[in-house]
Amino acid sequence: MGDKLRVISGYLKNRKIDGYDILGTRATMDRVKESVFASINSYLKDAVFLDLFSGSGSIGIEAISNGAKICYFNDINNKAIKVIKNNINKLNISNAIILNKDYKDSLLYFKNNNIIFDIIYIDPPYNIDCYNDILDKLIKYSLINENSIVILEHNKLLDISNNYEIIKNKKYGNKFITVCQKK
Repeated sequence: MGDKLRVISGYLKNRKIDGYDILGTRATMDRVKESVFASINSYLKDAVFLDLFSGSGSIGIEAISNGAKICYFNDINNKAIKVIKNNINKLNISNAIILNKDYKDSLLYFKNNNIIFDIIYIDPPYNIDCYNDILDKLIKYSLINENSIVILEHNKLLDISNNYEIIKNKKYGNKFITVCQKK
């Protein structure tokens, strides 16, 4: 297991969670998490949240800590899934569903189970260019509605699908956070 991370806000504030060291992954910096969650805080109460490339689960745990009704955690990496399960158990979180799937399979799973998300956090390994594929599938599979928010964490400027309106685009060091909604 990797570094210790902490929950930065909400009812689990300052609780420690495990990170991990897996090639090609990186934890979202606290100041980025803090800014993102401050900007979406009004959307979090009772939200259905998806942390699509969960890693340690810190983003989804932050969402639950700040009032999300349920969080779906998805990661294809078995080590990451183990870390997420350990973190969820350590914090006694009961409103979490963990999937161990490729992102395409998880999106199909959500479609087949009629799950609509209020907030989706997309932070794939930077060597995988899948942002627009995911954005298009969110609409095609009816996984979001007009009020849903999609948050993208990326390391270079993206050409976002024309089906989305960018609400916020901010650079933090070598990362960008883009918040968008379906047009």
